[in-house]
Amino acid sequence: MNPLVSIIIPCFNQAQYLNETIQCVFDQNYENWECIIVNDGSPDNTLEIAQKWCSKDTRFKYFYKDNGGLSSARNYGIENALGEFILPLDADDKIGSTYTLLAMRAFQDEPNLKLVYCKAEKFGEESGIWDLHTFSLFNLARRNMIFCSAFFRKQEWSRVGGYDTNLIYGLEDWEFWIAILKNGGEVKCLDEIGFYYRVKSFSMAKGISESEVTFSRDYISKKHIDFVLSNYDILNSNRKDVIIKIKSEKVIINLFTKKFFGIKFFNINDQIILK
Repeated sequence: MNPLVSIIIPCFNQAQYLNETIQCVFDQNYENWECIIVNDGSPDNTLEIAQKWCSKDTRFKYFYKDNGGLSSARNYGIENALGEFILPLDADDKIGSTYTLLAMRAFQDEPNLKLVYCKAEKFGEESGIWDLHTFSLFNLARRNMIFCSAFFRKQEWSRVGGYDTNLIYGLEDWEFWIAILKNGGEVKCLDEIGFYYRVKSFSMAKGISESEVTFSRDYISKKHIDFVLSNYDILNSNRKDVIIKIKSEKVIINLFTKKFFGIKFFNINDQIILK
């Protein structure tokens, strides 16, 4: 098994880190890859750096598009990707040299896998192991525990319609994993540290306001209400005091701000009880 892997690097105002990120792709032990660098309308010298690497190795490919945000840039890169497997990689992060090889072995050994990721470590302003929650659908309904740089098949991206460009304030990775996994499929976390997350004094994640986070969480909970509720044991509940009609398009529930049509509720043994 030697499938082509497309590594997608969107870049906007990250040129100062881009060489490091591209170098870690070049250092992969697995050789059958292409790396698509997407300049998302960046005003810095992303073009100059990308062209240098494209001249060095034809597996690097450069694309320019008008600025449209992270989801848009990733989608653009994946649209132009030739690989069977996709790995998103932000322009300021890094991956270990064996990450791609180990992921492809995992897909070969376990054909039912939809997603492969690994253990992670922080570097930059912070250092040390990134302690993430263990994956389960139950946990995924509440929070994201898979960073953006996980491997998946391009056909899965096509099936769910790609990254949702409405999530302009972040959490697009979380929504994408829910879309891929909510109807089944196995996930594997490799036992090796293969992803390195750069912590900076200022980043897109740190610049998001509380209201913007709330917007993103509201959007995801409404879009995937069936998944969220099923993992709060609502759909299988026979309690008479739980009155929620899932099939109604008018139902709006926000499990994160704990409001249902303005009625507060609380959790008891993972059941949603209207108060």
